[in-house]
Amino acid sequence: MIEFWKCTNGFKQVSEWEEDCWIRVTNPTPDDLNELEEKFDTPSDFIQDAEDVEERPRIESESGWLMSLFRVPTREMDSDGDVVYNTVPLAILVHNTVFITVCYYKTEMLEDFIRWTNRKHIGDRQRYDLMLSLFLSSSVWYLKYLKQMNVMMKSAEEQLEEKMDNEQLQQMMGIERYLIYFITSLRGNEVVMARLKKHLRHLPYDEDLLDDVEVELQQAYSTANIYSDILERQRESYSSIISNNLNNIMKQLTTITIILMIMTGISSFFGMNVPNGLETWVWAFPCIFLVSGLVALISYFIFKKRNLF
Repeated sequence: MIEFWKCTNGFKQVSEWEEDCWIRVTNPTPDDLNELEEKFDTPSDFIQDAEDVEERPRIESESGWLMSLFRVPTREMDSDGDVVYNTVPLAILVHNTVFITVCYYKTEMLEDFIRWTNRKHIGDRQRYDLMLSLFLSSSVWYLKYLKQMNVMMKSAEEQLEEKMDNEQLQQMMGIERYLIYFITSLRGNEVVMARLKKHLRHLPYDEDLLDDVEVELQQAYSTANIYSDILERQRESYSSIISNNLNNIMKQLTTITIILMIMTGISSFFGMNVPNGLETWVWAFPCIFLVSGLVALISYFIFKKRNLF
């Protein structure tokens, strides 16, 4: 799908292409790709690269076109109704007065960016300023999703304090995986931003906007790293607690086994089919049972005193 957006007191959709408008391409069909190539002579390789969900962030130029490919955060629901976070590629192509964005995947960022420009009555966002604004918006969404992950981490931690459950542990492992996705993508975006800054050195752009992008990008990267470190240490702590609990359980089971072995040994000794002087005594069984119980009770207190029970 190809849409044309013009920034006049916020982005408004227009019916056809105008100079310095934003060509927004979402999940393009082969017909859309042919239309872009015929009308604007776009490099097909640049657009097709954005289809690969694993495509790394980078910046390239060809035939006067500048392509910046960076990764933006996404959030969706899986079949079980759980929230899943990921990152997807977004390609930006600029050539003279032509500005194109290509994204094959669903993301909240672009729709929110359009609403934000209308809410703030943004008057001018063309070419490189628009590119920087999209970079800034992606960093803001990274931070927004990171805050949601932090809430999920705290909720899982509170539930684990009440009861050790595999469901909460798996949830924390899932959050750790999402953070790794974010950290890797943000690191790649930082590299693209550094290269783009050199490219924009002799071109017209808003320097304050570039500073904001660098600050937000660095903050998102630092926040993701902090949350990842916290989660890793929490996971190690819970692993230690689980191992310690397992050791305590094994110690108690071993102690119980030893006590039962003592009782079994006494009963087996007097139960052998050999003369022992008690085979004709009517009170033999109660006495043997009482002695076994008494020895087991003494053993219990000994083990209890040594903190083995």
